[in-house]
Amino acid sequence: MNHDDRDLLIARHHDRAVLRRAAAAREIERVRRGAYRRPAAGPVDPRAAARDHLVAVHRQLDAEHVFSHESAALVWGVPLWEAPTATHVLQRSGGSSRSARDIVRRRGLPERRVERDGLPVTDLARTVVDCLTTMHPLGALVVADWAMGRGLDREEVAGMLAERRRGVRSARVVLGLAEEHVDPPWETWLRYVALRAGLPRPRTQFRVDSHAGRFFVDLAWPEHRVLAEFDGRIKYRDGAFGPGYDAERALFDEKVREDAITECLGVRPLRFVARDARDPGGVARRLLARFPPDVRRAARPHPLLPPPPGPPRAEGGSSGSRRQFELPS
Repeated sequence: MNHDDRDLLIARHHDRAVLRRAAAAREIERVRRGAYRRPAAGPVDPRAAARDHLVAVHRQLDAEHVFSHESAALVWGVPLWEAPTATHVLQRSGGSSRSARDIVRRRGLPERRVERDGLPVTDLARTVVDCLTTMHPLGALVVADWAMGRGLDREEVAGMLAERRRGVRSARVVLGLAEEHVDPPWETWLRYVALRAGLPRPRTQFRVDSHAGRFFVDLAWPEHRVLAEFDGRIKYRDGAFGPGYDAERALFDEKVREDAITECLGVRPLRFVARDARDPGGVARRLLARFPPDVRRAARPHPLLPPPPGPPRAEGGSSGSRRQFELPS
């Protein structure tokens, strides 16, 4: 759930006594040192909290700055696998021993920058390069998949990587695996698990023309008659996509769709859900079991794709459960 940025309060612009009274009444909560906001009415998505933090940093910094890495990806709208735990910013001078621990500062203002929602960020290609060279490969693949779906030039990014020194080997592998027709982050996660297990590269959003209509399967190895899909269970909740959304109808439509795919191709898709992220090894074993013996024997864990991190943090509890702020004396 996103807050309205106008709810953000920077302490130096407000009366300290008023803020103390609001804090005592739990009418506001801390975002970071010197920045507070009115609590959300319901659960707070970690990505929304990370964006609050970024906006607070932006309003507090007097020096010229540009947000980068996963912080820039957050502003671009990437559905990151994990919300950033710190805000990444580029400035003319780097951080010092007295720098705030919740900000990662790097030296140098980039030429490749844009403004999004009033926030200065690295352009999309530079953002992807930064993420590819610093993030866990799964998180980086989520960023790259999302960007590919929005017209990212793979060759341009490859050229920029050639100018880097650190993290390039893994970055090139991840860039080569990025796909345009994917819905991150969960479809990316499922594909990552399959690729890490050493399975052949799947086809994404595989088209199936059946008697019931045209459908698309998340991952397909048609030559081996293997299909796999991520099942977002939220679509089976009434109102999940707005008032009037009928979960029972969605469940019926999904059954018709799956039966039509199975009848057309002679194979039923393997289905995975979010809780499967707790056991990626089990997911890999289920996938491998569908392949012929020669593929299973040849499969080896990809040396540059480490085990995926656990499932991303779910939305938090009520806003009152978040850490309350303490005003400095």
